[in-house]
Amino acid sequence: MSKVVIRTDDLDGFFSHAKEAARRADQTLPFEEQVTLSFEDPQRMFTVLSDTRRQLMREVMREPRTIKELTSRLHRNRSAVTKDVGMLEKMGLIVSSRQSNPGHGFQKVVQTIAPKFEMVATLG
Repeated sequence: MSKVVIRTDDLDGFFSHAKEAARRADQTLPFEEQVTLSFEDPQRMFTVLSDTRRQLMREVMREPRTIKELTSRLHRNRSAVTKDVGMLEKMGLIVSSRQSNPGHGFQKVVQTIAPKFEMVATLG
């Protein structure tokens, strides 16, 4: 996947984009390799994708990181990082996997689903 677009949009806008996608599919036109996540309200978008969560995403965009590495690099406690990872994973913006950590059991490794994220908030 080349990018994720996160934007604000109302219901009419959502259906407009869906109709355009259906039209492209009917005409067998190529699709951009992207995922779009829409919020109805800019405030909700920035609440869900807070500064700390965006910082976490930037860290794993550079390279996959373990929860322990994220805790250290972001200067945050483990439970807060784990909670944010779970939420971002539910939204489909990051993925995690369990990897063996010799002598210490397993560790969770977190990475993004795309190398680029684009956030667009429209006020009006």
